[in-house]
Amino acid sequence: MSGEKSPYAAAAHVPLIKSPSLRVPTQVELPEDIHPLPDSVTAYFFLIERQFVYPFTLEPHVVTMESSRRSTIAAHAARREAYLQSREDEKEQQKRDALRKIAPGFEPRGSLLVPTRATSVPPTPGNDNLAAMPHNSATGHRHTRSVMEDLVDQLAALDSNVQQR
Repeated sequence: MSGEKSPYAAAAHVPLIKSPSLRVPTQVELPEDIHPLPDSVTAYFFLIERQFVYPFTLEPHVVTMESSRRSTIAAHAARREAYLQSREDEKEQQKRDALRKIAPGFEPRGSLLVPTRATSVPPTPGNDNLAAMPHNSATGHRHTRSVMEDLVDQLAALDSNVQQR
């Protein structure tokens, strides 16, 4: 075997160049209060109860880190749910607005719209138009007459005048 050449024999004499971007890592220093594990874990068992003996020196740190992590995750989940809910509500509102542009007063979850017949009182001579209009004094809202209502009233008055002659 000494007579055979190694496949790496040619690379044995090549000089290596160290990259300036590489460095040797610093040595890790262990804290003094760390408890080294023994070769056997049988010393950590109670012989009578067969329970594992665990030193809880690191436990408060782990518990506080875990509780803060869980609270952070819960806060993120709540924020995400609120954001998704607001997006869903916004989409629903846009749909409702689009439907209301097509059919004013339409509410998808509401009851069916039922037309109501409006009664009109033909104006009589000497009767004021404002006095004939319904007036809700509790809310201060006054029904304004539309052009079509005025036209219908005038046509009805003309029709009644023609029939009386």
